[in-house]
Amino acid sequence: MLPSIIILQAAAGAIGKVGGAIGAAVVALAAALGIGKLGTSTQEATARQPEAAGKLRTTAIIVGALIEGVCLFGVLVCLLAVTAK
Repeated sequence: MLPSIIILQAAAGAIGKVGGAIGAAVVALAAALGIGKLGTSTQEATARQPEAAGKLRTTAIIVGALIEGVCLFGVLVCLLAVTAK
């Protein structure tokens, strides 16, 4: 009975670590897709209205920083989940 409980606890810990690692990868991938979409949209908007390029660039930098902040928070939460006991 005792060895099976030990094996179940070890497996549960390993599954939690794998889940945290997969979660961090998903967060990073979603942020990369968001930044890519932001860049594409900014370039298209600049091509349509070149005179608004400065305002668009400023807005894109702010939104990009917000996306990266959310990504960093998500990765930290996943890493904390991996290291928690």
